[in-house]
Amino acid sequence: MARMFGTDGVRGEANLELTPELAYRLGRAAALYFGKGGEEKPQILIGRDTRISGPMFISALAAGVCSAGGHVVIAGVIPTPAIAYLAKKHKMAAGIVVSASHNPFGDNGIKFFGGDGYKLPDEVEDEIEKIVRCLEESDHFYRPSGSLVGSLNYRKELLKEYIDYVLSTADTRLDGMKIVLDCANGAAYEAMPTVLRSLGAEVTVIHDAPDGVNINDNCGSTHLESLIRKVKETGADIGVAHDGDADRCLCVDEKGNVIDGDRMLVLCGLALKEKGALPNDTIVTTVMANIGFHKAVKAAGGRVEVTKVGDRYVLEEMRAHGYALGGEQSGHIIFGNLATTGDGLITALQVLGVLKKSGGPASKLTEMMKSYPQLLVNVTVKTKEGWEENPRIQKSIADESALLGDNGRILVRPSGTEPLIRVMAEGPEQGQLEEICQRIADIVRAELG
Repeated sequence: MARMFGTDGVRGEANLELTPELAYRLGRAAALYFGKGGEEKPQILIGRDTRISGPMFISALAAGVCSAGGHVVIAGVIPTPAIAYLAKKHKMAAGIVVSASHNPFGDNGIKFFGGDGYKLPDEVEDEIEKIVRCLEESDHFYRPSGSLVGSLNYRKELLKEYIDYVLSTADTRLDGMKIVLDCANGAAYEAMPTVLRSLGAEVTVIHDAPDGVNINDNCGSTHLESLIRKVKETGADIGVAHDGDADRCLCVDEKGNVIDGDRMLVLCGLALKEKGALPNDTIVTTVMANIGFHKAVKAAGGRVEVTKVGDRYVLEEMRAHGYALGGEQSGHIIFGNLATTGDGLITALQVLGVLKKSGGPASKLTEMMKSYPQLLVNVTVKTKEGWEENPRIQKSIADESALLGDNGRILVRPSGTEPLIRVMAEGPEQGQLEEICQRIADIVRAELG
């Protein structure tokens, strides 16, 4: 049986793969786990993004929690990192976010944070899943009645608490800056314009009218085209884009060039290094980081630690060694001294602060790192099993890697959710990368297809 929790919660198409019945059981299981089977009355904070299915899942989760004697606090539409921050601040037993991040509106997800503000460890998710599986078979667990039934409380003012905290992380005002902000018709649509205007910025906001079905629809951090156009039209200094739940951020400079997660890590990492606030001069990233990122950090006297893909693995490495900064190319950046998870709003303020202090255009900052072309080919296979031990595949990877030498790299890895082997090559020449990826893909297809 496949594991219920993926790398970022329980995901699926709303009302088909991810159902309100499952949400109810997840809420009930969470209250049973954190309430120690009825011995305690856990308080659980729940928030959501703007998807049309969000209220349905909030209702089901809340019913599940209350059925096990837990108390629910509903924060409404709110960025994912706000739930992490507020769960810790208010000493909740846990926080739950209903969101599918950058996915289309028809999907949804349920992800958990502990009372410490961090995503739950795998072993805790596994315990909650065990309870859910038992509930599917036979629900013999604690079910209070009368005054012991759980309660539900709506706390809209919690959003302001989070906004105030985000503002407190900024070390410079943004007076005089012209910023275009793309809220992805998602969870940041109310919070981020307030934050930027409170710091004195002149803000043009786009995609800030969520209707339940337009979240991430040709907008946000995965669709930057409209942001680039608006930056050029308005003569803005910079553009900022969030994804649907606002745990990510990408930017574009005044010329429309993309400032991705790799570039933001370089910008912010070197700024922290100059202040002596980058422990061991180290930035944590994943195997997907561009080779240009590695070269830029090394040239500045810094170090890079590499993890597998997923922000939770970046955070694990940061916590294990006390590193202050880590993230992914996708714009999921973690400032360990400011947040317990990726926070797109805080990330944007850190980047904007560096830009403001530099006194120059954003394009000068993007030039701090040269991006090497990357090419990704997805190979459909019958099975992903055994690819790492396959001699023909491994010889092909080794031969092509030797061809690139120190000026590039090859990364072959299986998809975590689909029957695919992903072949990625990176180097100075796009044409060469196309040939390399095709040769490896042909062998993978011949061996596993």
